[in-house]
Amino acid sequence: MDKIISPRETALKILYDIEQNDAYANIALKKYLKNTDYKVVDRGLITELVYGIIKYKLTIDYIVKQFSSVKINKISPWILNVLRIGIYQIIYLDKIPDAAACNESVKMAKRYGHYASVKYVNAVLRSVSKNKETIKYPDKKKQPADYLEVAYSYPKWLIQDWIKRFGFEFTESLCKANNQIPELCVRVNTLKTTRGALIEILGQEGVVAKTGKYCDEALILEQVGKIDALKAFKNGLFQVQDESSMMVSKILDPQPQELVIDVCCAPGGKTTHIAQLMENEGKILGWDIHDHKIQLVEAACERLSITIADIQSRDAAVEIEELKNKADRVLVDAPCSGLGIIRRKPDIKWNKADSDLKEITSLQKRILNTSAKYVNNGGFLVYSTCTIQDEENIEIVKDFLESHPDFQLQDIKGHLPAGLEKETASKGYIQLYPNIDGTDGFFICKLKRQVTAQP
Repeated sequence: MDKIISPRETALKILYDIEQNDAYANIALKKYLKNTDYKVVDRGLITELVYGIIKYKLTIDYIVKQFSSVKINKISPWILNVLRIGIYQIIYLDKIPDAAACNESVKMAKRYGHYASVKYVNAVLRSVSKNKETIKYPDKKKQPADYLEVAYSYPKWLIQDWIKRFGFEFTESLCKANNQIPELCVRVNTLKTTRGALIEILGQEGVVAKTGKYCDEALILEQVGKIDALKAFKNGLFQVQDESSMMVSKILDPQPQELVIDVCCAPGGKTTHIAQLMENEGKILGWDIHDHKIQLVEAACERLSITIADIQSRDAAVEIEELKNKADRVLVDAPCSGLGIIRRKPDIKWNKADSDLKEITSLQKRILNTSAKYVNNGGFLVYSTCTIQDEENIEIVKDFLESHPDFQLQDIKGHLPAGLEKETASKGYIQLYPNIDGTDGFFICKLKRQVTAQP
């Protein structure tokens, strides 16, 4: 087992790995926490610091520039992240005294810098602590885009895009919601247990579980340490999945004994939910282009005791002739910008550019057009994404319908639970937003292939 170091120092190493080695935040966190024996509270602090600093990096660096005598590009990566950790605690974590944040950061500066670094870190953090109520931000009325960019820490292009789409007030609300820590939502595996029974089982492991907002299978977990160390997880009694993602399979509405194709199935949440709704009877073909992701889906199926899923490495944009008109239902959970799940993966907002959307929409169209060929007469096609950009969502569907007159949008009101009623549901689609629905940002659309005479 690795030697236990302080939570702040572990967070520092993770942040350095992310910034200098282009590591993904979620993967880096798992790597550093995997073989350690931190208490739940310490694991929580490490996760809070890493995701919080990624989330507010622009704002924190804006503050550094106001209080530092050294230009930010001249500060060593280690010391800059020490400052970020200290400032994040001072500005955003009320439960940690400013003095403790300063002192712990100074200790790290001693290990990762030199004598001058120690004095510098101490001076900057104490100045921030003393003057945090008077930090100057752009004027909200005169510079609305600049204000949102700095106050909520978002790239300027994205702020400008959202203001144009949604207006200032909605954009501010969206930024605020995306900066909240999301609840840990899981889906009860009803093939093995019930929601009530799982609540009791998790309680025996020290985990507090409460019912979700919308779905019967949903639970919100609290006081969780290593989730994959729980017996309930190892025994396949639940799967981590947001309720917005659960709604995709609910709207697909798969039935026992059907053939269902999930053309972009990794990491497996929807595939395994589909199998669950089919009562593990029938057949699911699950595809992904990456072999390592296929292994994740296969592992999830095995853990959840799902036997009807055939998981294969395939490119969803490449047609398979022998499957034309064979599937009862096809799910296209398309690759997308991911701008609906920023609250879970804050690094997404820094890793995307406006130009990326044009490339991704081209791929989405190819996959949807190819996947439609597998739907049989009277069968259903569901298109979903975890983004809130119209050009990846409803515009893709409109483009598809222009060249596919044999498909029609289907009323999905009957599939929506109380609290998720949407005006567009009768037209065949819904858009979920973190600030409106308390879920990840998701688009879900259902189409039916009309029965046509066979030649």
